[in-house]
Amino acid sequence: MSDIPVTKRSQMVLFSDSKSPSCHRVRLVAKEKDIPMEVIEVQRDKLPEDLLELNPYGTLPTLVDRDLVLYDPQVIIEYLDERFPHPPLMSVDPISKARARQMLRQIEVEWYPLVEAITYSEDPAAVKAARRDLQERLIQLIPVFSHKDYFMSEDYSLVDISMSVLLWRLPYLGIDLPKSAKPITDYSERMLNREIFSDSLSDDELDMRD
Repeated sequence: MSDIPVTKRSQMVLFSDSKSPSCHRVRLVAKEKDIPMEVIEVQRDKLPEDLLELNPYGTLPTLVDRDLVLYDPQVIIEYLDERFPHPPLMSVDPISKARARQMLRQIEVEWYPLVEAITYSEDPAAVKAARRDLQERLIQLIPVFSHKDYFMSEDYSLVDISMSVLLWRLPYLGIDLPKSAKPITDYSERMLNREIFSDSLSDDELDMRD
């Protein structure tokens, strides 16, 4: 790590967990918008002093843009989208934006914690329950994936970014989708085959598909 204080650096700094979907979607937004960003990969059980001084909660991801420190994942990705408006990743229509924000919150609050439980829990029963819950949530959305090229939209958005980092992890999480979920697998192939998506992957995330 550079000796220059984080808040004095000329480009943004992202403290990131290389396995976290919340962190991955921030990195993917940065790649989509070609934002200069220094990514500092840290272990969740060995947080650096720099991070603990900046973020009272010691959570990841944490984004530092000079004097601004953000540590709510949804706030971070919307901030990046608004500060770097091209390409836009959120609709300007109030109704579409509200629906997207609601879905983003659902993914963050309900779906990503299931990924965390499957990845880190030492309780086999809890892992099994989380795996079943996540699979069922995806299956319930099959009709939504059937209607448009992107999730609930005609355009690629923050929701697609948040969904794609989850779909990338399914094999690693031990989740198999039934044949009836073809709309999801088709959508997944479109999202994950984007060159920018490949560029966003950490070494640990690459290993999830080896």
